[in-house]
Amino acid sequence: MKASDLTGLTVETLRNAKTFARSLAHPALRLGVTGLSRAGKTVFITSLIHNLLTGGRLPFFDPAAQGRLRRAYLEPQPDYDVPRFDYERHLGDLLASPPRWPQSTRQLSQLRLTLEFEPQGLLDRAFGRNKLHVDIVDYPGEWLLDLPLLNQSYAAWSAREMEMSREAGRKALAAEWHKQLAGLDPLAEEDERTARKVSESFTAYLRKCREQGGAAVVPPGRFLMPGELEGSPALTFSPLDLPAGGTAPGRSLQAMMERRFEAYKSHIVKPFFRNHFARLDRQIVLVDALGALNGGADTLRDLERSLADILKCFRPGANSWLSSILYRRIDRILFAATKADHLHHSSHDRLEAIVAKLMHEAIERAEFAGATVDVVALAGVRATREGEARVDNETLPCIFGYPLAGEEIDGRTFDGTQEYGIFPGNLPEDPNDLAHLSGTKSNDSQIQVVRFRPPETRPAGKGKPVSLPHIRLDRALNFLLGDRLK
Repeated sequence: MKASDLTGLTVETLRNAKTFARSLAHPALRLGVTGLSRAGKTVFITSLIHNLLTGGRLPFFDPAAQGRLRRAYLEPQPDYDVPRFDYERHLGDLLASPPRWPQSTRQLSQLRLTLEFEPQGLLDRAFGRNKLHVDIVDYPGEWLLDLPLLNQSYAAWSAREMEMSREAGRKALAAEWHKQLAGLDPLAEEDERTARKVSESFTAYLRKCREQGGAAVVPPGRFLMPGELEGSPALTFSPLDLPAGGTAPGRSLQAMMERRFEAYKSHIVKPFFRNHFARLDRQIVLVDALGALNGGADTLRDLERSLADILKCFRPGANSWLSSILYRRIDRILFAATKADHLHHSSHDRLEAIVAKLMHEAIERAEFAGATVDVVALAGVRATREGEARVDNETLPCIFGYPLAGEEIDGRTFDGTQEYGIFPGNLPEDPNDLAHLSGTKSNDSQIQVVRFRPPETRPAGKGKPVSLPHIRLDRALNFLLGDRLK
């Protein structure tokens, strides 16, 4: 073990001990919320907070259903160096006229939500343990995909990324980058202009992956979200087509890239892991499985690979008082297939089964370690309603909503002003039967997915606040928080 790793472990242990001591008097739970781009993290968090603050319909959230949830309110967050999740602005977007979707997550943020409840246990009642602080930590899933880099060498990472970039679904996207690599000698003398040029080409390839449905599954995640580090050496490197074996000279292009790769891990990935990720107690991972299914077999394979990499990053396992001090574990992980409102409810269980199939081996490893894992199909904000339509003497289960301007189905482009009924298609009953999906985006895909605008919201009744409609938000809350509110 390196001295720096030992120092980091000591700092983590001391911080965990302090947190544990504080939690004896003021129980707190750190809930991580993540997902790859366009999975709906911001909407999920905003709806979760709003429904708890306003007493929204949460029939499957036991404390609320049993009448034991007294109130919920926001408090100042405990970490002074983390931006606050801008709940009020995001809620304003959803409640505007016309409503609009809030901007997606591009940085780490946090919010503290405090829940006061009626405890069921005699000791908890006697000692007044009737309050739980929930620190919601929102972070991009692309950052999470960086964590496996901590255990990889530059050579191993380069080999993997070069192999992936030559796969059928990505080869065309990487063409310009590959063309530039073909003219480079990794053992040639290092050169800043060359490094910047090939790094920019690699970043363009990453951007194409995300824009065409691959959801930026290629780390480094900060290349597409550089923030204040844009242009720094730690973000100016690229995989290279390396020769087999041997050691690169110290002033070579390969050695330069390797140093910057290690700097990326030291200055960006490790601080995120140590200061934020390693402190989580519970985790929900939002998954845009419908987008992947609509994209075809290549995109679905990308999603499966990404989810497996994500779960490898977690420290799953049951927590004890000792592990809370020495080595905090994530004891509950929920994988949520978002945008369930884009399907008829009769297909929701099939969507859950598909995500569970994609995660099968990873979920088994987490459960073996002692963690509790579940899968749910949900919509943080429900943008559609259900109905039926007659087509060629056949009654089809449809969803009705306002497709966003520019969305297309079967050659029709929507303008965003009218409500339409759409038959989204059928998911396979058997999650193993995904072979019928097209290999690329095409009109013969078995499902049709378009984005809808948020719903117009109105108060539930006289004197009652507006409540954001959702699908299974209460089930997710019960899994993530229910056992801590007994």
